[in-house]
Amino acid sequence: MEWLPVLRVREAHAFLVGEARRIANKALRQATLDLLQNPRFCVSSRVGVDASRKAALLAALNSAGLVNPADDAVFPGGLVTGVFPPVLDADTACPRLPMSFDAAPGSSFASHHGYPGGLPIHEANNLRAALGLAEGYRSNYRAVAADAGHGEGDEDAHWVKSAFFIDQDIVIAAPIWHDWAKTMVFQWTAEGQEFKELNLGGTPANGSATGGHHIISVAESIKRALPPAFVIAQASAHSNPTLGNEFKVVAWIRAAAILAQVDPVAAGYLTQNATGFRLPPLRSLADGFDLNAAGQTNLLSEYTLHNLSDGDFTFSIPAAASASLLIAKLAPQYGFDPLDVANYNNKFRNPVFANISEERVVIIFGNGGLPAVQAELDKLHATGGF
Repeated sequence: MEWLPVLRVREAHAFLVGEARRIANKALRQATLDLLQNPRFCVSSRVGVDASRKAALLAALNSAGLVNPADDAVFPGGLVTGVFPPVLDADTACPRLPMSFDAAPGSSFASHHGYPGGLPIHEANNLRAALGLAEGYRSNYRAVAADAGHGEGDEDAHWVKSAFFIDQDIVIAAPIWHDWAKTMVFQWTAEGQEFKELNLGGTPANGSATGGHHIISVAESIKRALPPAFVIAQASAHSNPTLGNEFKVVAWIRAAAILAQVDPVAAGYLTQNATGFRLPPLRSLADGFDLNAAGQTNLLSEYTLHNLSDGDFTFSIPAAASASLLIAKLAPQYGFDPLDVANYNNKFRNPVFANISEERVVIIFGNGGLPAVQAELDKLHATGGF
């Protein structure tokens, strides 16, 4: 499926790149810009993962209860396809993404941002939320202005903390890295729809399964040896490691580490004791007091901030459903039939949402009804948007 990014998508991408350039830590900044800007971005976690290695990694996931064996019979292509979605140049030293970052959807077809370019738009919205949440924490909870240090301008300072330290590098980078694997799990079909996504990182019995993009994204960060605080924050997108949910984040890091072929304890992403795997104490390690020993999560504020910033689905998922109904109602006026699936999706539905967005359609409808939505479609149609 060939597709060129529209203005809204280009603006979102430019915002992500601009913020990524503000990351102080050189390694994290370079990796993030590589992800966003390099059309030949290498998926490091897939290097050397041939058929025999895939079988071994699947066996390890199954043994750890981090994949559901029953999915092998029902998921298209089986577990091997869900855990290892197709990439380009798979057998080389640089497996590449099957489509560009800007062509990828932000979720499954019927869910939020499920249109070409939905990924950068979704990530830009989440990053803006993260920046606002972090500033809110700093404004609301810090004691004095001297506590405001973010670490900008010093590549080593992002781990040097004041009494009140929130790592701006993590605030910026976590929303960008969280969803990038949607470029693999949500590949476009000829009908203008998407590949199905496998849930992994758990089973129905243990309750920690989540979208495969989440695990695959974290696996790449682990493979690239990105800092533990960043990786744990990234892994917290789908659940805070608080209020009894630490086991989910731990399971997702374990699954990602298996895919990355890295020992998560030795690499500092987890700790292990007689009760099992836990999140490690990081910045407070020198204090000698481990909250895990007291039954509490070793919590950094960045974990929660990233989780909260990923919460727009409460609006964007219902907006996607409503917007789909609204444009389908108007489609015949522009010569499109929703039952003509490939033509409707490729030439009307996907271009409309890429240019306007599902959320904008719903907000416009809420303020002006169906005539206001039609006026928006008329403007786009007049400029050749569909």
